[in-house]
Amino acid sequence: MSSGRIRRSLALGAVVLAAAVLLGVAGAGAAQAQASAGRCAGHKVRTLSFSTGKVVVYKKRGFVCAVTIAKRPGARKTMLVSVQARGNRPARDKGSYTHHAGPVTVHAGHRCVWVKGKVGGGSVSSGWILC
Repeated sequence: MSSGRIRRSLALGAVVLAAAVLLGVAGAGAAQAQASAGRCAGHKVRTLSFSTGKVVVYKKRGFVCAVTIAKRPGARKTMLVSVQARGNRPARDKGSYTHHAGPVTVHAGHRCVWVKGKVGGGSVSSGWILC
C-alpha cells in the first residue's frame, strides 16, 4: 500500500470519527433538552398517575410547580395542567401537545394546592394537598 493511500485512509477515518462524536454530542444535548423541557425547579413531592399519563408536582421555597406528561407521547392530544393555591385562581396550561403540558408554577407559601391534569380522555384531580 502506498503512503498516499494510507494517509487518505487515515484522513477518512478521522473524518468519520469526528462526525460520529459530533452526532453523539448533538443527540445527547437534544435528549437532555427534551427531558428538561417538562421539568420544574425544586424537589418532586407527588406523582399523580392516571390512565393516559401522570402529573408530577414539585416544590421549592413556597412555590409549587406541576407538569402533565403523556403516557404515550407522539401524537398530538389535548393536555392540561392546573395548579391552584387555596384562595387564588388556578394557573393552567391547556393545549394540543405531543409530550407534556406545563410546567405551571404558583406561589403557595404554606397554603394547600389543588392540582389537575388531563391527557386525552384521562384525567386526575388531587383535592387539596401539600397543606
